[in-house]
Amino acid sequence: MADMSNILTWTLVSECPIPKDVSELLVEGEVPVAAYKTFRDSAIFTDRRLIVRDAQGLTGKKVEIYSLPYSSIVMWSTENAGNFLDFNAEVELWTKAGHIKINLQRGVDIRKFDRLIANALLKD
Repeated sequence: MADMSNILTWTLVSECPIPKDVSELLVEGEVPVAAYKTFRDSAIFTDRRLIVRDAQGLTGKKVEIYSLPYSSIVMWSTENAGNFLDFNAEVELWTKAGHIKINLQRGVDIRKFDRLIANALLKD
């Protein structure tokens, strides 16, 4: 299990199609909204939470799944890449469980990502 006393960090490489096997992780009525490729697996936004699948080991057969309900996020910040030498944008989430940092590689639209979080947290 991740040590939440430190900052948990994920890196998202690019937006990708929603994995077909994500349905086995969803509860009844939960809808996937967007997906992003990580270095070895994927992160999926649903209408209720963020799911990050983290393949581990040499073969990648061992998979750890993080599930972050939007209700546990109390604040977030986004920082876009500064210039052509600054390749990564950053998102920070402050949650009831701890602090999470998400690095977004050049191909990820930081403003779209920010809207995903805002739509998830600020719904009526």
